[in-house]
Amino acid sequence: MGSAARSLRLALGLLLLLGTLLRRADACSCSPVHPQQAFCNADVVIRAKAVSVKEVDSGNDIYGNPIKRIQYEIKQIKMFKGPDKDIEFIYTAPSSAVCGVSLDIGGKKEYLIAGKAEGNGKLHITLCDFIVPWDTLSTTQKKSLNHRYQMGCECKITRCPMIPCYISSPDECLWMDWVTEKNINGHQAKFFACIKRSDGSCACTAERRPPSRNFSISRTRKQANSIPFGQRKSLQEFRLVQL
Repeated sequence: MGSAARSLRLALGLLLLLGTLLRRADACSCSPVHPQQAFCNADVVIRAKAVSVKEVDSGNDIYGNPIKRIQYEIKQIKMFKGPDKDIEFIYTAPSSAVCGVSLDIGGKKEYLIAGKAEGNGKLHITLCDFIVPWDTLSTTQKKSLNHRYQMGCECKITRCPMIPCYISSPDECLWMDWVTEKNINGHQAKFFACIKRSDGSCACTAERRPPSRNFSISRTRKQANSIPFGQRKSLQEFRLVQL
């Protein structure tokens, strides 16, 4: 009897462990994305506020069960990227565990919302899309939405998780906020954009001088200009300097 009880406890323990692992596997997981990269990846980028919310059916799964989604009725304030028709409804999954997004309703809180177009004035968003309260954006970010971000959509922004960092081609910019500030919403995200230059390469530049410091992946400005681009691979060779 004692052996049977131990076997039962072991089986229950394994089932609990399996359930925990499955829940973790089902959880939503997203890699950090620079605001400009999020803008370029999105079909639609708007400034809007949510007016109302309700759960709706969106067809059936392969087993015939109804697929539930959350529908937000929104008031679009401005479209920065997307179709000619205003977005009227935003759809998302019903739970954050499956990347569903929760928006404040009532029409008071404004958001910058980037997502995938569904046509007919509809937009789908997930936690992996760039959705932030409008008042948390810097003035530079707000201005960049009008034209500057679009200028760099042929470039690629590569996040630097730790030193050394590498780029594989001249059309890449290194995003270094995590290395320099341990924060993905740092100085570079707020004040810089990756812009394509006339020679086809891309560079991370500021619209204007930011409040405290400028980022440059170089020893000094003069030395940086003298180093062939092909040799500028590892941040281990360089340091951030205040220009």
